[in-house]
Amino acid sequence: MSKPKLHIAGCSFEAAKFAVMNWHYSQSMPAGKLVKFGVWENDRFIGAVIFGRGANANLGKPYGLKQTETCELVRIALRTHISPVTRIVAFCLNELSKTGLRLVVSFADTEQDHFGTIYQAGNWIYTGLAGKAGGVSIKVNGKWIHKRTLGALYGRRDKAFLDANFPNAERRGDTTKFRYIMPLDAEMRKRVKPLAKPYPKRAASIDNDAAVNQTDEGGASPTAALQFV
Repeated sequence: MSKPKLHIAGCSFEAAKFAVMNWHYSQSMPAGKLVKFGVWENDRFIGAVIFGRGANANLGKPYGLKQTETCELVRIALRTHISPVTRIVAFCLNELSKTGLRLVVSFADTEQDHFGTIYQAGNWIYTGLAGKAGGVSIKVNGKWIHKRTLGALYGRRDKAFLDANFPNAERRGDTTKFRYIMPLDAEMRKRVKPLAKPYPKRAASIDNDAAVNQTDEGGASPTAALQFV
């Protein structure tokens, strides 16, 4: 089989949301400012890779970085495809390295039985277990949604609003995650290398790459230069 033609470029919010709603287990767009990469394979839109500032304003603090120097890989939402996920993510990381960012953080959710297979295959640095900062998730219509994301969706997230609109909603503290980091320059790699721990046991399947369905429609043309918007 010949190597597929792969095209990755900035995409619209609408295209990224389509990918997340159709091909990511969470079926929810992250809140806050995002950088969104659309992925096309053989001229067919196959999904999106999304980076954000994350729920924690101090995401880069443990590494001596300002908020503008780090970000979180928040979604890998891909339908059935041929190209390795590691190749797709590596391209996105290379593009991010040109923007002044120095480190990317990502979390594999233990509750979803994810161990970070993609990150291990891509030589990310595993730094141990962490409760993903941000506090509380709310179960709405059978799905757990981070409280910040809920606020972005509905404009409010205070107790009075939740009690009035979702009186039976469950609340929980964020679950434990496996934390991985990817330095984007040589000096940063040297700085964080001592934090590396042995990888946890690999999952049997590719983390974050499970589609919830295989809808064919969707996608958008590439957009302008990448920036957090």
